[in-house]
Amino acid sequence: MTTAISTTTRAVVEELLRRIGAGDPERVAELYAEPSDWKLNWPESEHGRTATPWIRHRASRADAAAHFREIGEHHLPEEADTRIERILVDGEEAVVLGEIRQTARSTGRPYRARFALHLTVENGQITRHHIYEDSLSVAKAFTP
Repeated sequence: MTTAISTTTRAVVEELLRRIGAGDPERVAELYAEPSDWKLNWPESEHGRTATPWIRHRASRADAAAHFREIGEHHLPEEADTRIERILVDGEEAVVLGEIRQTARSTGRPYRARFALHLTVENGQITRHHIYEDSLSVAKAFTP
């Protein structure tokens, strides 16, 4: 049973990463449950800043789509790259480790941010999306 669950979890995570890479926020959002638990490790006082509006907690598919649209609007897509180093799966839980490479549209500053993405997949849908990233690198890139 655990092997079947882990296989499903891995398949959903790999599909999520493919859809994010394809840049279609609506298709990404289809993978999330209603509601879902979406959290970022940024300080609450930094959530929703004008320069980084995608950085806030989310709870729905519409929120997930908005997150990826807002990232696209605030970065130069031709300079974006994400390096996935490892995907660890244990039953319904998965952790994706890697590095995001982006360039802030407003300042033209590139940045690299290491990340760990903790996902939970239940019944083929993502119910938890907790991201831990180098928020200082992102903040510096968007600071005028």
